[in-house]
Amino acid sequence: MDNTHERVNRRLQQLAAAAEPTFWGFLGCEFVDLKDGIITIALEAKSHHLNPIGIIHGGVLSSLLDNAMGIVVMTARPEDKVVTTNLNVHFVAPLYEGRLIVTAELVHQSRKMITTQGRVMDRDGNLGTMGTGTFRVI
Repeated sequence: MDNTHERVNRRLQQLAAAAEPTFWGFLGCEFVDLKDGIITIALEAKSHHLNPIGIIHGGVLSSLLDNAMGIVVMTARPEDKVVTTNLNVHFVAPLYEGRLIVTAELVHQSRKMITTQGRVMDRDGNLGTMGTGTFRVI
């Protein structure tokens, strides 16, 4: 018998496959898990993800947060279409080439607005970037 966690993870794998030819795939995002309302995605950061001073480009980190937080929203409201209306990003420490782990979770939701928070960490669990996102249900 299929449990909810397996069903949701299977659905997220389907979403990731559908997203592969989009910006998600261009960045190199990878779905990892959804458990207890927390989504985890990853990116194997390479030289093309860096800025000229050798750290992960802020646009890459912002995109990772937007992707992860957007997935959390899509799982909370699977029948609705949602768009990002606000993305707040705090770059707290530099991140470098290697595996990046991104987590996101819901903070609050109403009928038309959903607020999330997320973090980007390196493979050792060091926090590099954190942010919040607000999404509008359309």
